[in-house]
Amino acid sequence: MFFYLSKILWFFFEPSSLLVVLAVAGVLALFTRWWRAGRAVATAATVLLLIAGLSPLGHAVILPLENRFPPPPADAPAPDGIILLGGAFDTLVSSARDVSALNEAAERLAELVVLARRYPRARIVISGGSGGVLYDRVAEAGLARRMLAEAGLDPLRLESEDRSRNTFQNALMTKSMVVPKASERWLLVTSAYHMPRAVGCFRRVGFPVVAHPVDYRTRGTQDLLRPFGRVSEGLRRVDLATREWVGLVVYYLTGRTSALLPGR
Repeated sequence: MFFYLSKILWFFFEPSSLLVVLAVAGVLALFTRWWRAGRAVATAATVLLLIAGLSPLGHAVILPLENRFPPPPADAPAPDGIILLGGAFDTLVSSARDVSALNEAAERLAELVVLARRYPRARIVISGGSGGVLYDRVAEAGLARRMLAEAGLDPLRLESEDRSRNTFQNALMTKSMVVPKASERWLLVTSAYHMPRAVGCFRRVGFPVVAHPVDYRTRGTQDLLRPFGRVSEGLRRVDLATREWVGLVVYYLTGRTSALLPGR
């Protein structure tokens, strides 16, 4: 129920979608007796769309998430295992065309290949089921397993958890499958902006992990003054960051993460 409710509510409250709905509602109100209110709403929504789409707002909202967990030091001890979270595939296209269609988070997979070769003794666990609601989609763990094997990794090293549908289930089901020992050191690989919520979920289920963030979307604080070149890019960044912040709040209120904003 939580999975479906989160998908439905986000469909209506995603910032870019909400602003477009407000702008359209304002324009329609211009042809009614509430035309003054409609003009105000349409103007405000249009201005906010331009601010979200062109200003550095998207950078400012996502940057605190990306900087929350730095990468482990180069001289850190070798891990006993590596966990890769799903999110690097366009599962709708992959399912329809029977291919492994990657999205902009593909760096997760590339980094796993590097880590797997750097630590040949480490276990590798891929966690990710299907996040689809309206369409039939394949489990991400299966897609990743196939692509990683084609990239030269030994298929016998690749363990798959393909039932989870959100980040909390990633943590819960991975722990159940791995049964980690207290002395073991496990790396968690996911996008930097997603790392706080992911680490919080793993801590909540009693599985301490070491953050290994990848897929950065900003260069750092210098991007706080860099506007976007296209409105669509800025809106997409704001939507992405807002979804993560909302996810942190909802997960905290429902007991799915160890803290409102987990950190080191």
